[in-house]
This record gives sequence, C-alpha cells and structure tokens, in this order.
Amino acid sequence: MPLTINGEAIDDNLLDAEFSQIKAHFEQQANVSCCERDDEFMGYAKDNLIARVLLSQKAKSTIPDPSPEDIDAHLNKLIDENGGKEAFFFKLGIAPGNEDEVRKDIIETMRVDSLIDQVTGKNHEPTKEEIQKYYKENSTLFMTAEEIRSSHIFKSLQEAENKEKLFKEMREVRELARKGTDFMDLVRKHSDKPEEEADLGWYKRGELMDEFELITFSMDINEISPVFATQWGMHLAKVTDKKHPEQIPIDQVETEISEMINSEHRDLKLKNFINDLRKDAEIVDENSDKSED
Repeated sequence: MPLTINGEAIDDNLLDAEFSQIKAHFEQQANVSCCERDDEFMGYAKDNLIARVLLSQKAKSTIPDPSPEDIDAHLNKLIDENGGKEAFFFKLGIAPGNEDEVRKDIIETMRVDSLIDQVTGKNHEPTKEEIQKYYKENSTLFMTAEEIRSSHIFKSLQEAENKEKLFKEMREVRELARKGTDFMDLVRKHSDKPEEEADLGWYKRGELMDEFELITFSMDINEISPVFATQWGMHLAKVTDKKHPEQIPIDQVETEISEMINSEHRDLKLKNFINDLRKDAEIVDENSDKSED
C-alpha cells in the first residue's frame, strides 16, 4: 500500500474515491478542467484521509465503545432518515440482517464524534464586538440575493416543423419588440403559452433553467434578449424589473454570525488537534518524496 498511517495501510480504493469526490466538487464549481490540478486534489485527498484515520485511531485508544442501546438508537435514526430499513441497506449494498459491518462503522463514528466534542469543548459565545467585527469584515456574506422579474415569449420546438423557420420568425418578433411594440401584445400573438404564464414573476439564481438565468441576469431593465433555446423550446425574454443586492442589517443576522464564529472556533480547535496528532504520527507515503515521522 502506498500510504500507511501509524502502521495502518490505507486502501487505494478509499484514496481514489476521496480524490474523485474532491475533483467532482471543483468541476461543479467550474474551477477545473481535465487534469491540470490532479496533483493538488490528490494532496487534499491524502490530507483528508490522514486526518480521519488519525482521529479514528485516537478515538479507539481513548474513547470507550458506546452502549448497545446508543448504537441501536443511532442505527434506527439512520434507517428512518433513509426511508426505512430496506432503502437504507440497499444504499449501502448490504442485505438486511447483515448489520455487523454497519454497527462497526457506527461505533467508530460515535467514538470519533465523542472525541471531537471533547476537543472542541463548549460552544463559544461571541461578544457584541466580535459579532460586529465579523459582520464588517465579511459584509459580502450578508447581502440580499439579486432578483429578476421578466416576461417571455415561448415557442415549442416539438410542435415546430422547421426549426430554422421558427428561429427566423422569433427574430422578427424580437425586432418588433426592440422597435417598441408592446411586449404583451407580442405574447398574445406569438407565444405558445397563455398570456397569464408570460410573466415569470420574481426569481433568484438557481430557481429557473440555467440557460434562462444566464441570459436574463445579464440584462438591463426593459432590455430585449436575443432569441435563445432551452430543452423546452425557443424563448424571447424581456427584463421588467430588478432588485439589486442590499446589505442585511446586523440585527437580522446576529444569530447566524454567532453560529459562524462558533463553528470557526470549533474548526480551529479541531485543526490544531489534528496537527498535533500528525506531528507524533508515522506517516509513510510511497508515492511521495517525503514521509512524515
């Protein structure tokens, strides 16, 4: 095995799975293409696995096993959260009744959770000054979402005999709209949807189709969009109003800020604890030029 932690060999499949999950996350954020950051992602994967293994090893040596009753309660909670026993075991790829491996994982998870609770201690209660400082330094986190209101003309591609002809007709409609023809009159004459469905109301990013939002959130009020297509058909949109992001008053987000500060304190304590464990650990990585002693 290329990676061992205090003599415990790490399965290559675990490392590959962690790497794939990290890379997929960055790909979803459009922060990576192909393979140029694979070494970086593999480094993250190894760090994550090392941290989890070190916590598990420490918990096993210092935290007693939970009681059978607590294990049963934890298992039943997982079963309920996953839609029942059959669905739960199906997701795990285990036949109902073969619960020994699941119980082992639960014991490990509960031990690690207990260790983390010991390490991080009680919740940090931030002062008013801390809350105000956090609010000021992270003001962009506490903004209302940008919202758009738009109307659109829709033509179904399924009912179109000739897509090129339909596109040409929609461009002609666009020219009429740009020259001042009332947009709702054009809706009534040309849209395949009823007039009452033309106004899409207010919406934020993530609430409509990506293609539609990409167009409308880049437009100004009263601007007419180009003709564009989605999987449902062709569209012509007009932005009728906008709500720009605004600062949320601090008194409305004090609880949220307090929770964020507390979470950061817990994360820092846990990070420092893992770093201390790592200093005393014997970590051998056969695929790296360096090993940690």
